[in-house]
Amino acid sequence: MAADVPSAPYLPSVVAEAADRFGDRPAFVDPDGMVLTYRDLRNRSDAVAAGLSARGIGPGDVVALTLPSVSAWVVAYAAAARVGATTAGVNPRLTDHERRSCLDRVQPALVVEHASDVDALARVGGSLPDVVADPDRPVAVVFTSGTTGAPKGAVFTDRQLVAVTNYDTGGAWGDAPFAQYGSTQFAHVGFTTKLPWYLRLGSTTHLLDRWRAGDVLDLVERERISTIGGVAPQVALLLRDPELDQRDLSHVKLLVMGGSASPPALVEEARRRFDAGYSIRWSSTESGGIGTATAPDAPDDETLHTVGRPRPGMAIEVRDDDGRPLPADEVGMVWLRSDAVMSGYWDDPEQTASTLVGGWLRTGDLGRVDGEGRLVLAGRSGDMYIRGGYNVHPAEVEAVLGTHPGVHDVAVVPRADDVLGEIGVAVVVPTESSAPPDLAALRTHAGRVLSHHKLPEAIHVVDALPLTAMQKVDRRSLSATVAATDHEPDAPGSSTSAARG
Repeated sequence: MAADVPSAPYLPSVVAEAADRFGDRPAFVDPDGMVLTYRDLRNRSDAVAAGLSARGIGPGDVVALTLPSVSAWVVAYAAAARVGATTAGVNPRLTDHERRSCLDRVQPALVVEHASDVDALARVGGSLPDVVADPDRPVAVVFTSGTTGAPKGAVFTDRQLVAVTNYDTGGAWGDAPFAQYGSTQFAHVGFTTKLPWYLRLGSTTHLLDRWRAGDVLDLVERERISTIGGVAPQVALLLRDPELDQRDLSHVKLLVMGGSASPPALVEEARRRFDAGYSIRWSSTESGGIGTATAPDAPDDETLHTVGRPRPGMAIEVRDDDGRPLPADEVGMVWLRSDAVMSGYWDDPEQTASTLVGGWLRTGDLGRVDGEGRLVLAGRSGDMYIRGGYNVHPAEVEAVLGTHPGVHDVAVVPRADDVLGEIGVAVVVPTESSAPPDLAALRTHAGRVLSHHKLPEAIHVVDALPLTAMQKVDRRSLSATVAATDHEPDAPGSSTSAARG
């Protein structure tokens, strides 16, 4: 899907036209109830842009945003784009060390830490600069989650922002107001690249001080929000809310969960209790947050066991270690091609060259494409472990273990073994905390589908899987926890070895 090149910086152009179209309609509602209308967004971002220009900030400069995900963040982002600068969003929930690592990478000309800093820029005064359109000028740097190492900064230009909008809307403007809520940090690719889309739809986005299941459900019920978005762990928390079944959620028609596959038991429970469709979206930071999707009304074999098909105009291939396409149902690395894929990593030509190859993105995810053209994930390339000479992909094992009725959520991590090199440990969140499944039951269940070497050989029971700041399973933390309990067989939640056959 080719993106039309904008004649002016894209995000400010969308902000201006949205103000003309939607006027006093609320664009964002802050946690304290303060409303930023579409007209306010244009006027305030223009004032902040003038302040930035007065401070000498323009094309070639980076403005880092470390403030929380409130409307001031959006104003600052639009203002930086208006003067031709690049916005680097840094998740405020990162540790000081992680935050500093991100800032050191982009060397910002200005760091905006608080909403008051945005207000101060608006009071500087000055005139708006004339910025010549350049579809290849960096508009945003989005840092990767860092689950496989130090965060890298994926660069997106106007070309990619236009492409993301076109994939989601076909370039159309919305004609009916609707409400949604912010489910991710604004520094996440799911917001940074999709802001123009939200603005073109004329949506009202309600912001939360912090994501809490009860607060989200209160908001969904009060504002009659029809689509619940987020990631699978958030759905799991919504389903645990003790008042869920007493709420009036009849207006909810769809759950859209991004990031990766959702556990089958979670999908089944969510569809039943919300009486709504469930669509799984798989993408990555580098892909611009656009990838594959399952249809909301897809049959179980698609929704429970795949992440769907690529969007129209995109291409997916599974390739071997030498970059050669593999036939259906063979596991390899997933390659993706689309107009929304990043331009590269900020100031990192070596990583860019190894990730973007011949117009394709090497995603780092392992998977296979089934006979119906649907993608089935098998984990990250770095997650694979070797048990007795055989490769094991945790996501493949997790997908099967997740169908056990006693498993609410599960992750598989490797543990060193003197005989086999590595074995798999199933870290399980049980459906009933008082009656978790035992290892033998899990192995029997999974053994109907998986080869013997893929079966877990230890189990570790937890109340919840730890998550990174980007709401992904923190496998490093899990591995450390498993290692720490390796020599405590009698401790609650400890690992228990299985007999080897």
